[in-house]
This record gives sequence, C-alpha cells and structure tokens, in this order.
Amino acid sequence: MQERKQTIEIVHFMGDTTLYPHVSVDCVVFGFTGEKLKILLLTRTGVSDEGVYNDMKLPGSVIYENEDLDDAAYRVLHELTGIKNIYLQQFHSFGSPGRTQNPRDKVWLENAIHIKIGRIVTVGYVALIKIGQKLQAISNQYEAKWCDIDEIGILAFDHNLIVSKALEYVRSKLVEDPIGLYELLPKRFTEAELRNLHEIIFGQKVDIRNFHKKFTSLPYIVPLNEKQQNVAHRAARFYRFDKIIYNQLYR
Repeated sequence: MQERKQTIEIVHFMGDTTLYPHVSVDCVVFGFTGEKLKILLLTRTGVSDEGVYNDMKLPGSVIYENEDLDDAAYRVLHELTGIKNIYLQQFHSFGSPGRTQNPRDKVWLENAIHIKIGRIVTVGYVALIKIGQKLQAISNQYEAKWCDIDEIGILAFDHNLIVSKALEYVRSKLVEDPIGLYELLPKRFTEAELRNLHEIIFGQKVDIRNFHKKFTSLPYIVPLNEKQQNVAHRAARFYRFDKIIYNQLYR
C-alpha cells in the first residue's frame, strides 16, 4: 500500500523549527455480551527507560493531509481492527496541550507513524454495535480485543478520559432516543438482558416491576414464540426490536 502524506510537516522559518499541531481520530466502540458492556481496545508494546511495557489504547491514528475526518475514522478502525460497515458518530474533541506530555506515549507514537510529534488534537468517534464481527487487524503492530469496560485499567495517552466522555455522550443520547440500546442487543433478547444493559449503561439499578410494566407496553418490542433452552432457571421469552414500528411512532 502506497504511503499517503500525513497531516502536518515540520516547517523551517527564519532558522526556527516549528512543530505544528497534528490531527488524529480515536474510536470508542462499545459492545454488549448480554451480561457485560465491552469496549474495543488495541494492545500496545513499546520500550521506555524502564524497559519493555505492554498496555492498551483506543483504535486511533493521525489523519492524512487531504482526508475527511469521518473517512479517517472509518479507515483507521478498519485497518486496526478489521471492523467495517458500522455507524460512527463524532462526539467530542480533545486538544489539551498535555495530551502527549508522557515521554513514553510521544516516543511510541513517533515510532509508529514515523514523524515528529508536537501537540496533537484528536476527534473522538463512538459506536454501539453487536459483538459479532470478526476482529482482524490489517496492521501486524496491534492486537484488537474486547475488554470489560470496568476492567480496562490505565490506558495510553488520555484515552481513559475519552472513554469517560464517550459514555457520558452515549447516556445523554439514549435518554433522548433509546434506539441505541437495541444496537447492542442480539436480534433475539430477553427482558432481563435489556434491563441489565440499561443498568450497566446508566450505572444504577431499576425497579423490576416498573421496568416490566414499561417493557411490555412498548409497541416496538415484539414477543417471539421462543424461549431460552437448557438454562438452570425458568426459561425466559425472547423478544425482538421492530425498527419499522419504532420509526413510524417516533421519527
């Protein structure tokens, strides 16, 4: 693949060397297993003064000079994870001058993209998807994996902040329009799975009786003539989300 020109170059002016800000994209992709909320991360290996280290980061990279931001987000996500054909939504920009103040992060990034880095501004994108697409990184520098959202630890750069902001954004959007919840659920789901997802996303328990009353009143939640099989507890009925009915009522 022919290399394309990166966003910013080092500029020489009257004897001075100026490092202009770079622009990057970072993708926060959430998935749901039926029990736990997951986030898609990349493993990262590097060498610092303390020796070899391994940690994790969001899928992201510097954009090309003539590349649209949205195009860059889809390209980067596909190249680093193999995921495509999902809907990414821009949610926030992160431009603190201290984003690359950690020498380990700066050295790793410069080695990864082969250009000198000064300040870097990143645009965050978020997606809610069903966990099912096969992860297949085109780049051999990374390994993409699904991680429990509550077990991600300390990520590279300011990616913990980006994840936190993404969750805030998702919560606010789901209050306005709950359709995103059904993007995380399988095609067939139980009432308990939807209730569990709601509690995980919003970080609070719901009253089971009130939730059931509302759940059974929603016209776009269609009961199926199918129940769980081979479970130790009472088999629960499956439901499906009818997007056509939802759009007719609320769009």
